[in-house]
Amino acid sequence: MSDPAAGGSAQPPKGEPGGYAPSVAERFSAFQRAGGLVVPVITTLLAFLIAGLVVLVTTGNNPLSTYRAIFNGTGLAWFFHPGNYSIGIPFTDATVWFPLNTDSLESRDAYALQQTLLLTTTLIFTGLAVAFAFRCGLFNIGGQGQYIAGSLAAVWVGSSFASMAQFPHVVLGIAAAALAGAFLAGIAGFLKATVGAHEVVVTIMLNWIMFWTGQWLLGSDGPLNANIATSTSEDVADSGKLPTFWGLGVLQGAHVGIFLGLAALVVYAIVLNRTTLGYEVRAVGHSPDAARYGGISVARSYFLAMAIAGAFAGIGGSMDVLGWEYRVAASTISLSTIGFLGIAVALLGRNTAIGTGLAALLFAALLTGTSQRNLDPEIFRPELASNLTLIIQGLVVLFVGADLLILYAWNARKKLRRGQATQPEPAS
Repeated sequence: MSDPAAGGSAQPPKGEPGGYAPSVAERFSAFQRAGGLVVPVITTLLAFLIAGLVVLVTTGNNPLSTYRAIFNGTGLAWFFHPGNYSIGIPFTDATVWFPLNTDSLESRDAYALQQTLLLTTTLIFTGLAVAFAFRCGLFNIGGQGQYIAGSLAAVWVGSSFASMAQFPHVVLGIAAAALAGAFLAGIAGFLKATVGAHEVVVTIMLNWIMFWTGQWLLGSDGPLNANIATSTSEDVADSGKLPTFWGLGVLQGAHVGIFLGLAALVVYAIVLNRTTLGYEVRAVGHSPDAARYGGISVARSYFLAMAIAGAFAGIGGSMDVLGWEYRVAASTISLSTIGFLGIAVALLGRNTAIGTGLAALLFAALLTGTSQRNLDPEIFRPELASNLTLIIQGLVVLFVGADLLILYAWNARKKLRRGQATQPEPAS
């Protein structure tokens, strides 16, 4: 310890009585780093355990049999059924041997897996929309409105310019969706940066604005209405559709958007961890006052973070419209909740790229596995299974909110084990 008379600090070192005490934020950050994959895994297991108890108590069904049926409905069992099959080589008529059956007309698992990949693609983007804002200390609860904005922009561009070549047409549709989502979320970021309006309140209001805007655009007198009876838009032109790489587009085959989603995860990680923008966003998220003192424009970071988050959600809307829906209906806008599900995806994924991707796959598999077309009704009623999915989603959000408690219990268990290992054996 330095001598106070010599001008040094007399403060005891960290960890000693009277020494430096870490703040709550520092302890929470340390807990999160120590948790790694522990918290998401425990969170998921607890959610499935409690949901299983609900199944047992309310229906009398065996939870393990129910979950097995749901898993079989996800299509993930496709990887566990090897055989002697063939697959075509792109742009040729030749085929080569392949260990799995890729024919979705013959293989139920192949078709179900395509549905899972479609939902995974969208959930990656809506999850990133929430995660990016979170990293700046913002809660983007407006992913649903941004998703709707992207869907409407994509269907307008996709149903127009039918004479355009496919690549520029698809790129233009995705870009329009990204700009629409960024504009909508940017409003919340601008108001947060200028007048301090809370982003949760603003984004909730914008969700409703986009909901009713969509109803008007697709209504009987709306500019996007092409069928008064069904309140739907024009169909996306063939040149505006995302290419399908597995299955048939008319049967909701898997499109190349899944690769765009994986690329978005990489871009998200690079932007946050390898760019000046990402550093500023993370700095503001940790402490706006400290970031401001360090010369970072907090207002600019708020606006850019929300705009980029909205762009992710808008692209998610374009993936559905250009990839397999090919139109937008007023009823779809009323029933869709995929933008809100992005909140659970980001929370379970702990706002990381890999975590968000895995969480998107998990929730997509749940939605596919509990759908009426994939779940065996003799084991569990599909109309009840959809509610089971909502229960699991809610439990995940609940337990993720209590991740500090879970980490505390986990570390207490490790300390107890170390204490037991160091106890001296009793003398004989």
